[in-house]
Amino acid sequence: MKKAMVAAAAATALILSACGGGGGTDDGDGSGETVTIGIKFDQPGLGLKEADGSFSGFDVDVARYVAAKLGYAEGNITFVESVSAQRETMIENGQVDMIFATYSITDTRKEQVDFGGPYFVAGQDLLVRADDTSITGPDALDGKNLCSVAGSTSAQRIKDDHSAGVELYEAQTYSECVEFLVAETVDAITTDDIILAGFANQAAYQGQLKVVGNTFSEENYGVGIPKGSDQCQAINDAIAEMIEDGSWEKALADNAGADYQFDAAMNPPTPGGNCG
Repeated sequence: MKKAMVAAAAATALILSACGGGGGTDDGDGSGETVTIGIKFDQPGLGLKEADGSFSGFDVDVARYVAAKLGYAEGNITFVESVSAQRETMIENGQVDMIFATYSITDTRKEQVDFGGPYFVAGQDLLVRADDTSITGPDALDGKNLCSVAGSTSAQRIKDDHSAGVELYEAQTYSECVEFLVAETVDAITTDDIILAGFANQAAYQGQLKVVGNTFSEENYGVGIPKGSDQCQAINDAIAEMIEDGSWEKALADNAGADYQFDAAMNPPTPGGNCG
């Protein structure tokens, strides 16, 4: 049955462009269909454009696995940058076929796009210096300097729920926050735990930073696709197979680091329930 479902998924992938995507077209040289996938370019461990032009990260690995199961050859995948504020627009305008970019599934977003997945459940957490034992969670931030990105849900949640006694600095990027943390300008950074783990696992910072490991939100990462796309179930089947064959856990360990402890009560998730 599973082989039949995968075969069906590969077959239906050939009509991706007809159901709202912009890149699922024949490349004209006989080598097969192409697909355009939106990712982050600046999040180590998730979606990162390397200096040599290659791409790495957990989101990227999941995207490649799913694309392969849908019938796309590695050389026929085009990755484009998908910043948070532009994701719905890129899908609706046909600039991308799918988005894998720490894209939390929300009811508001589902009014504009459909979602495959989830393929990971993250939680907001804190990144601190490795020798800091004083910060154990959001309730231990009294009198501390905290960094997050301006306009992010993470920054807003701290303002709404944990603002008393916290000095919040809103930077433009998380990379900027990390520089401030290492320089001891701020005491902690807050965003999704897997994003923080990616920074902590970077070679330049290994041994200097740690994720606190006390999450205080639930963020279901989904695959953004056009509204009404018939690819949703095929994407869910591919994610389920990635989890079953061990590729999901390996990709997570390779990118977030062996020390990263994901929430086993929520991960790996069961994809489904978000198709339009």
